[in-house]
Amino acid sequence: MRTPVCDQFGIEFPIFAFSHCRDVVAAVSRAGGFGVLGALAFTPEELEIELAWIDEHIEGRPYGVDLVMPANYVGKGGAQPSADELRAMIPQEHWDYTDKILSEYGVPPLPDDYDERARAAGLGVDDQATRAVETTLNHGGVKLLVNALGPPPKEVVDRAHEHGILVAALVGSKRHAEKQVEIGVDVIVAQGTEAGGHTGDISTMVLVPEVVDAVGPDVPVLAAGGIGTGRQMAAGLALGAQGAWTGSIWLTVAEADTPGEAQQNILAADSRDTVRSRAMTGKPARQLRTKWTEAWEADGAPKTLPMPLQGILYGEMARRVTRAHNRELSGFPVGQIVGRMNKIRPTHEVVFEIVEEWIATTEKLCGLLDSRD
Repeated sequence: MRTPVCDQFGIEFPIFAFSHCRDVVAAVSRAGGFGVLGALAFTPEELEIELAWIDEHIEGRPYGVDLVMPANYVGKGGAQPSADELRAMIPQEHWDYTDKILSEYGVPPLPDDYDERARAAGLGVDDQATRAVETTLNHGGVKLLVNALGPPPKEVVDRAHEHGILVAALVGSKRHAEKQVEIGVDVIVAQGTEAGGHTGDISTMVLVPEVVDAVGPDVPVLAAGGIGTGRQMAAGLALGAQGAWTGSIWLTVAEADTPGEAQQNILAADSRDTVRSRAMTGKPARQLRTKWTEAWEADGAPKTLPMPLQGILYGEMARRVTRAHNRELSGFPVGQIVGRMNKIRPTHEVVFEIVEEWIATTEKLCGLLDSRD
């Protein structure tokens, strides 16, 4: 089960696994795949701690880091507003609407002495393109730097190459893929709309061959969006990809740190229980359908705010919901593969099951080519 991208990164299996949990990243790489740490939630100082931990527990295997450097967001192009300044940009109407939603489901305000550090999706995106990049480049085990929203800055691509690190980017259209290659991106992740998180509206089956043909044979493409089994991985390779980019399936492995209520909702969901919505970050992102996403679709709801302002509202909601252990509002970015995620298993078991099913599927397809007497 080797494709050129395996030799490029020194891995056994072309299974790339995105996760916000360092334990999952290390476990996938140890099992022969390639773990990628989603770093948006971390300050550069916290990211240093996470990467140092991975270095110590990954047994010398390679891994990657996924940053978020969007083309457009509030504050881009000037001095990054402080957290207080960003919060002040949110209209009172939106704060009131958030309180109304939470009140309807019995979620109380946070106590005055609540000391958990505020986290907001998309906050500190300038740090991702500057200090977080430098932190990442200082770790020798990192072999891939990934940007999840639009083309990474050209200077970031050049800095990574100076350190011998390849750069990948997620795309949702052929045009986006061509732009990425023009600025020097090495690996393209063709992510169909079935995927969790920020995603476009073209299906994986259509997108992958379009991107493969557009970028040519010298640029490896990874298939993403709804991939969580060996059969689906085989389909991605048949479409011309050199490997699979996976994410959602790692939310329910034993090593994952997915919040309890959100994980329960994921385990109980079927493939129709996701929605592509701006209610989480201000940009279209596939996530669990919850009372939060439904509220922002309701008649009379305020228009969602741009990134990172909507993420601040979501972060405020999520802290209160988590503290109250409320399931109705507990969401998470997840793709349509969620319908197959119905039990908790060790990470290595998931990796090996994908590999075994891929082998069985490929052998079955090869059997169809047998000559008949």
